[in-house]
Amino acid sequence: MTKMQTLEWAFFAIAALLTLGGAIATVATARPIRCAMGLLTTILGICGCYLMLHAEFLATIQLIVYAGAVVILFIFVVMLLGSAATSPADGKPAFSRYLSAGIFLACVLGAGGLMMRLAAEKTKPLTVPAVQASYGTIEKIGRELFTEKVIPFELTGALLLVAVVGALAVGRGKQTDPTRRLSEANGEEEA
Repeated sequence: MTKMQTLEWAFFAIAALLTLGGAIATVATARPIRCAMGLLTTILGICGCYLMLHAEFLATIQLIVYAGAVVILFIFVVMLLGSAATSPADGKPAFSRYLSAGIFLACVLGAGGLMMRLAAEKTKPLTVPAVQASYGTIEKIGRELFTEKVIPFELTGALLLVAVVGALAVGRGKQTDPTRRLSEANGEEEA
């Protein structure tokens, strides 16, 4: 194994560990800020995987859109909600949670065993077809987005706008007018 292959494997291992560790931290942590930081770690790991695939544009977009916008939006919503965002203790018994986790683990282990068995039965090596030189370039992605995929592109923009408005509505909650509370405290009647 050459030095370059060793560095590529090390970079891939770091990106994979960031992705997996961040995903586990996102779903396993009870604190919302730590969940957002776990999501950010996952996004950075995915960005590293894109770099391994020589998709620099997608890696950049991953950082700008997800790390730079979505995670920051999550953090702002958590900051707006503050301590009011804490949910009451879960009323479900621990048995149902452990049963669900056991079923999920059995499915993951079963799928992994099936993949290993299928890989062991395969006799000839897998060959990957050659990729076109224009594959993954900014020009090709732009042409695809603004010609054939323009409707999903616009719908995604509208969905992000709705998500921002919804996050602001949830963050604001049901608040009373502070001037009304002040007038009620002074005993004044509204006209």
